[in-house]
Amino acid sequence: MSDTIELKHRGGSFLIQSASPSEVFTPEDFSEEAQLLAQTTREFIENEVQPVMDRLEGQEEGLMPSLLKKAGEIGLLCTDVPEEFGGLDVDKSTTMLLCENLARGGSFPVAHGAHTGIGTLPILYFGTKAQKDQWVPGLATGEYLGAYALTETSSGSDALAAKATAKLDGDEWVLNGEKQFITNAGFADMFIVFAKIDGEDFTAFIIPSGTEGLSTGAEEKKMGIKGSSTRSLIMDNVRIPKDNLLGERGRGHVIAFNILNVGRFKLGAGAIGGAKEAMASALNYALEREQFNQPLAKFPLIQGKFGQMAARIYGAESALYRSAGLIDDAIAQIPDDAPDRYAEVVKAIEEFSIECSIIKVFGSEVLDMVVDEAVQVYGGYGFIADYPVERYYRDSRINRIYEGTNEINRMLIPGIMLKRAMKGELPLMAATKGVMDALMAIPDMNGDGDKPEFAAELEMAEQAKKAFLLVAGVAAQKYGPKIQHEQEVLSWLADMAMEAFALESAVLRAMKAKAAGHKVDMARDLVGVLAYDVMERVGQFGREALCHISEGDDLRMQLAGLKRFAKPMPVDTAGMRRRIAEAMIDSGGYKLPA
Repeated sequence: MSDTIELKHRGGSFLIQSASPSEVFTPEDFSEEAQLLAQTTREFIENEVQPVMDRLEGQEEGLMPSLLKKAGEIGLLCTDVPEEFGGLDVDKSTTMLLCENLARGGSFPVAHGAHTGIGTLPILYFGTKAQKDQWVPGLATGEYLGAYALTETSSGSDALAAKATAKLDGDEWVLNGEKQFITNAGFADMFIVFAKIDGEDFTAFIIPSGTEGLSTGAEEKKMGIKGSSTRSLIMDNVRIPKDNLLGERGRGHVIAFNILNVGRFKLGAGAIGGAKEAMASALNYALEREQFNQPLAKFPLIQGKFGQMAARIYGAESALYRSAGLIDDAIAQIPDDAPDRYAEVVKAIEEFSIECSIIKVFGSEVLDMVVDEAVQVYGGYGFIADYPVERYYRDSRINRIYEGTNEINRMLIPGIMLKRAMKGELPLMAATKGVMDALMAIPDMNGDGDKPEFAAELEMAEQAKKAFLLVAGVAAQKYGPKIQHEQEVLSWLADMAMEAFALESAVLRAMKAKAAGHKVDMARDLVGVLAYDVMERVGQFGREALCHISEGDDLRMQLAGLKRFAKPMPVDTAGMRRRIAEAMIDSGGYKLPA
């Protein structure tokens, strides 16, 4: 961010800084306009996409692009686009709400996300005025459909190892190479392509479809998201004007990595929407299916599944919209007439790259857990293609792979934190030093009945963060800069950070709802189940990490400290899960009362 813009909460600061309920954005805070956009999105999916789902999954030629163009006609492709280019220019939280509500559209949100995110935003954020004028208005309406070509057969996670090349020949660039797994490739009008100039400078280019020498391979036959177009993109002496270079020469990584932040964020929102849809489908089935003279939904073990699903979804969506609110707050501080406004917007999103990775990983793994349990609720029918959960199960799996694998994102979360700490941007090391002093003064987590509601759960969130700081401090002291090679430790730290962020976000959301006068009976149980779950997980990850890092008396002392930090409050989680399930049965799904 610009030096003139000061943020109260910076990316990753949740681990060392407390927040108040009034400071977090929650799903209960959406305006009527945002809710109207969400309703329009749901109606589009119900009326236009779901009736043709079988045809879409069968990859009927021309169907997906026609749906995208219909979406463009009612403004569903332009939420991120400024009004000057014909867009709606809504805030990021509203865009995430749209992404969440698209999730019921099977493969459609995959094509939509590739077009509106990684297909449009590179030009909007990094293009010249001429490039924006040429492409963005058409992309906003669906006149043009976009795609993003980064991955190659030999460079997936290691994007900078790309072998595609570009050479300047007079006033034209000549590109050669092949890209793989390109979403929307079968019908895109324009591709954002990454190649190395003279085999060295990693750079982005805009290539219109139909350019001589540009072709696509056959459609990939995929496990899931079958309705989306996925092909290779082949460049054989492709010539484009010199002005089609996007951004700066040798700075393609800036575009690639920053646009991936947006993609990860939107993927997480879609995953959460998909989890809600899968849970609703399973709940409806469990109410209709009778065994031993009663609906499945009345059996405690089945209710336990729904309670657990809902608690993890509550944590995921609380973290999602809290993060969206942080990004919106940062963007709101950028003057509308700032000459470098788009560069500042990119910096604002990059500031919260840690949170973007958290949302991607946490959301995709919550979705996987939910669809797995949804299939279990359906039993044998869940394994049959005639029932929707079979597709949910297959479609969910890709989310842990694209937009950066979950393993890569787990490396990024603590990696970015440590880099910022070394630059003095995040006082992480000072916080870790204070943890040992706090070991002897950890509050009693058993509760005495006199604390305000949600105080114990909020304290557990604080303790989860301290557990992270304890392990991070021990790891940093042991490995120093070489910690980048300790991938297991980094992964455990990422998991601890994600769990703490989800819990704190959920507790703050519930506290804010209570302060606003909303009924919080269901939220109370959701937070209770989540808190117990989070503390158990934080303890497990922390123990594994410390046992790898230390030994002897040091290890015993560290484990004793971790045990006191990662201490769940003894509660009746089985009873809570039952009540959550009963509440969902009464309300017809995952609906928190106002």
